[in-house]
Amino acid sequence: MNEGETSSMAAAADSEDSETETAATVTSHHLTVPPGLTQAELQELAHSISEFHTYQVGPGQGSSLLAQRIHAPLLTVWSVVRRFDRPQTYKHFIRSCHVGDGFEMRVGCLRDVNVISGLPAETSTERLDILDDERHVTGFSIIGGEHRLRNYRSVTTVHEYQNHGGEIWTVVLESYVVDVPEGNTEEDTRLFADTVVKLNLQKLASVTEGLARDQVM
Repeated sequence: MNEGETSSMAAAADSEDSETETAATVTSHHLTVPPGLTQAELQELAHSISEFHTYQVGPGQGSSLLAQRIHAPLLTVWSVVRRFDRPQTYKHFIRSCHVGDGFEMRVGCLRDVNVISGLPAETSTERLDILDDERHVTGFSIIGGEHRLRNYRSVTTVHEYQNHGGEIWTVVLESYVVDVPEGNTEEDTRLFADTVVKLNLQKLASVTEGLARDQVM
């Protein structure tokens, strides 16, 4: 192999590496404080965010991380979040959810969701990707249905805090990655998805804080 061929191969390799770098980037959610969190809370959650809320984002994709502080114990919040078969308990735009006969809530199981009218979606088939009751982590992917959220993947983690005065609260983190639909911008897609997730988390807070009050009474 002569010097010219070697130089050409090296240039081609560098070009391929450059294309790979521009083709996908790693999210940096652990560096930015999402609304609803303090800087101190972010620092405590940085490892969890890096482990569970980091995505390889390619061209034509968007990702975001949202947080919700809830004045209820972790186990109360987790008891609602973990129910893959009952997302309508706190997800605003779900009219109904169907699971098959003999349903077992484990990784790989499926649910069919019907969405309320007025959204750019009708149905969604979703797969449970992770359910860790010890670390309080769950996540799902949308794998079918009539909707515009292609290749949508989401992870939710639940974290408990207690201050020196004994006050207990919970922080829920939810992140996602999704394809940008044709004709939309990444900003538009993220704004829509963020709004849906934010409203769901706000309802989760309302539902679980109500459960916590009932448990005290």
